[in-house]
Amino acid sequence: MGFACVYIADFLVQAVVRGQRALREGPLALLGGAPPLWSVVAANPAAFEAGIQLGMTKAQVAQFGNVQICMRSEVQEKAAHAALLDAAWSVSPRVEDAALDTIVLDLQGLASLFGSDENIARELAQRVAAIGLAARVAVAENIEVAIHAARGFTGITIIPPGEERQRLGALPVGVLTTEVETLEIVERWGVETLQALAALPVLQLSERLGQEGVRLSELARGVRQRSLVLAQASSRFAEEMELDDAVEELEPLSFLLGRLLDQLCARLEARALAVRAVRIRFELQPSFEKDFQTLKEDVRTKPSAKQYEKMLTLPVPMRNGKTLLKLLRLQLQSNPPAAPIQKIYMTADAAAPRVAQNGLFVPCGPDPEKLEVTIARLGKLVGEGNLGCAELVDSHRPESFRMKRFVVANEQNKRRGKCESKLKETSKSRATMTGFRVMRPAQAVRVEMREEQPARVYWRGMRGEVVAASGPWRSSGDWWQEDAWHQHEWDLAIAFPAAQKGNAQKRGEWPEQGLYRIYYDELRQEWFLRGMYD
Repeated sequence: MGFACVYIADFLVQAVVRGQRALREGPLALLGGAPPLWSVVAANPAAFEAGIQLGMTKAQVAQFGNVQICMRSEVQEKAAHAALLDAAWSVSPRVEDAALDTIVLDLQGLASLFGSDENIARELAQRVAAIGLAARVAVAENIEVAIHAARGFTGITIIPPGEERQRLGALPVGVLTTEVETLEIVERWGVETLQALAALPVLQLSERLGQEGVRLSELARGVRQRSLVLAQASSRFAEEMELDDAVEELEPLSFLLGRLLDQLCARLEARALAVRAVRIRFELQPSFEKDFQTLKEDVRTKPSAKQYEKMLTLPVPMRNGKTLLKLLRLQLQSNPPAAPIQKIYMTADAAAPRVAQNGLFVPCGPDPEKLEVTIARLGKLVGEGNLGCAELVDSHRPESFRMKRFVVANEQNKRRGKCESKLKETSKSRATMTGFRVMRPAQAVRVEMREEQPARVYWRGMRGEVVAASGPWRSSGDWWQEDAWHQHEWDLAIAFPAAQKGNAQKRGEWPEQGLYRIYYDELRQEWFLRGMYD
């Protein structure tokens, strides 16, 4: 076969139900239009059976006590259509975006992957169901035949070559894609099915309807040919949700966020992608008591809706909705929104999924997903700026560093392994390596100078004699800021007599003679002990 068409019946209803699963049960009517002239624009079969008709007002629908009423959501329709395209691209790279509720796929070359046409149609229906939509699937050699069959028949339909006119004959003329006025003219002629339309002379149709009549005749006979108009795959994954009632507490908000994350992960899985970063934006409910601004003309105007934005960056790409929800909850707990939430907008930055290959004799590292949750929990306790890896800052300020995100990546491990191998080769020529033990904060000391060099150091009730001194090294900077520095550093070999060391010598904390670094702060006019060389 050549093409497969996926059609979503009652698309407006299914788009809303996809975002609000509680509406699946029972009759449902969707209202649209400008307030207060709301009217029914769509309804599910249960609502039509209950007596709901298109065009009814909200007051008329309210008389049916068992019918649920919901507003039409163009935002959810857009998201459902994007998810439908993602499901189609997971099967075939050649997809046409025919309509909001209709897409067409080119099946060439898919037999080696999925097998027969029935298997391909069944796989399509399953993948569309995974994103929360119920689809009709039709397979045919002609694009238009597949579209009309999907719109006219329920379930999965396979039309063999040569049987197009026969199979399409029983369908009503309403499945044709044409203007409403043209369909009304055809129905006034008493033509109700495609078989009756195909039996009309083409010449007389062209005389009455022009080229549109010729096109409708070809569609009814299943002989009209056209090329597939390919759609471009989008790299943007977004989900939105408008709330009828503002949400303030974290628990109901987590339920809504989990639903959006599941929808995003399902779309990414269909495209064989994963989440690299998640961005959320909340439109907050304005406060009528505080947010009014008085203009010079003494006219009060309500400001635009406030927004709250948050970005969740992941160490490795993942698409586990539960893990992503835990990370978002921890971030929201540490920095919650300042007002109730009226609208949720969530986007995901896509990336290739993580690929890891473990060795037979190499121990497995921590799971990045579990490690990220643990780091997020620690960050909530100690603060985001107090957790991670120390990173040197491009500055001459002593002890200038910052905390960066802790990331475990395979590429970094490979580079680190290469650097370690080079370090081992160069370290063979070295006898020893010296480390420096930094004291934070620096300890205040008293220094006696002799001939402009430190001679004695008093610290913690101990007196040390300077055996050797090297320095000073003067450094200064940031004089234009409040936290400027101006220091004179010395490296001193200091000997502490054993009689003064007391219990510190028993613990082995301070050797009888050691190498220390001290500095004189010109701005504070004091001496400090920076650390000790091991």
